[in-house]
Amino acid sequence: MKKLILVFAFVFFTVNAFSQEKETQKDIPEAETFTSTQSVTINGRTTQLATETGTVQLRDENDEPIALFGFTHYQKTNPSNNRPIVFAFNGGPLSASFWLHFGVLGPKRIETNDPSYSKPAPYKVVNNEFSILDKADLVMIDPIGVGFSRPVGDAKWEDFWGVDQDIRSIGLFIEQFLIRTGKMNSPKYLLGESYGTFRNAGLVKHLQDKGIAMNGVVMVSAVFDLQHLLFGPGDDTAYLIHFPTYAATAWYHNKVKNKGENLESFLDEVRAFTQNEYAPALLKGDQLSASEKNAMAQKLADYSGLSQDFYLKADLRVTNEEYFQELLRDEGKTVGRLDSRYVGINEDPLSQNSLTDPQSDAISTPYIAAFKDYLYNDLKVRKDLTYTTTAGSRKGFKWDWKHNGNIIWNMQVATTTLPDMTSAMKRNPNLKILILNGYYDLATVFFGVEHSINHMGLDADLKKNIIMKYYEAGHMMYTHLPSMEKFKNDVDEFIDETSN
Repeated sequence: MKKLILVFAFVFFTVNAFSQEKETQKDIPEAETFTSTQSVTINGRTTQLATETGTVQLRDENDEPIALFGFTHYQKTNPSNNRPIVFAFNGGPLSASFWLHFGVLGPKRIETNDPSYSKPAPYKVVNNEFSILDKADLVMIDPIGVGFSRPVGDAKWEDFWGVDQDIRSIGLFIEQFLIRTGKMNSPKYLLGESYGTFRNAGLVKHLQDKGIAMNGVVMVSAVFDLQHLLFGPGDDTAYLIHFPTYAATAWYHNKVKNKGENLESFLDEVRAFTQNEYAPALLKGDQLSASEKNAMAQKLADYSGLSQDFYLKADLRVTNEEYFQELLRDEGKTVGRLDSRYVGINEDPLSQNSLTDPQSDAISTPYIAAFKDYLYNDLKVRKDLTYTTTAGSRKGFKWDWKHNGNIIWNMQVATTTLPDMTSAMKRNPNLKILILNGYYDLATVFFGVEHSINHMGLDADLKKNIIMKYYEAGHMMYTHLPSMEKFKNDVDEFIDETSN
């Protein structure tokens, strides 16, 4: 009788466990992709593209499903062997990839009224003669929380929303995608913008540690040390590295008396001043004499377009938001954070800080509306699927800024992925890094990138693997037509040099 009970119990629990497992599996939605044929004409030659967009099931290290991961893949039809592949994403820290996708990388692009506001729809979408698709296949990545990407099974949003969590999940996607498409032995590239460059610096090492070495990494509007973006108490670094971009902005808006021969020569002078005069002055703190402080305030005013009195009241330290607001305050205008060439209406001339970003206001609506039209009509995505442009619109969105490499004695001492990139380069001396900087970018300033690169401790030969390019535009330099053409040439040359 006992044996019979045990048999029944075994059967019951086995069937029940199987039923629960089946139910759990049933709760995991299926990934779904949509295919279409696209084309792009570059330098008079047309490239036909097999296009796939939607989601694939992302598995963890134990092959358990954890997410539906969103992407768009452009693959040249009848490609040659080992055609390069580029994985690209935006920043945020959690923005969808439509900015790069529809701004400069994909087969179509939107035309905007740079550097001003575009009229409402209909927007003009054109063949993108500056796309990289004649050089490489392209995968536009939407991390978990944006695009169509979302957790499944037992996974939760917070499993993906953080510096290390984000690097892990994107690393899993790239590895699984390379295997799925048979591209493991192809030349491979990462291309990120803004926070995407911070991600890139950690991701390139993460992938390399897994046996996936990149031929190159492209950094668009880079930042590697997030402290550089924060004007923290007692920390003068942010004031110093922002100042050359203040000066570039004043130069553009004709607020400096001596503009020099050109922008580059002017900025060389400003760099020297910042390092040799401004930095020692801030280092002195209240030990700076009154006469020294007055003289320094006047020099800062001459280069930045603000007044000596303003700099004296600010104790020689002006934040970026104060600068946006002050430069054109007397004209009732404010300048852009993402691109300081852009000018908007100052909504509150009495405010110390700006209330809006003119460039963001000018281009967001055209980009979002035109891209979604392309997504649902050209790429044939099912129209009852919602494409999320930013995770900030999701309830409870919160980013975990901790990074394993930044914790000492159980304390977060920095927020940087620069040591990851340094380690990746030292362990793979063939790795090349291309950094694209906008002179008028007040979101991720070029002098901050230079400061980071100069503190990596690389020997001269290895440092040559970092290639710096500069543009007379802002954070999204590709809104500026001459810069878009330069972007194409710089990235093409980089892929050609590193893929053979």
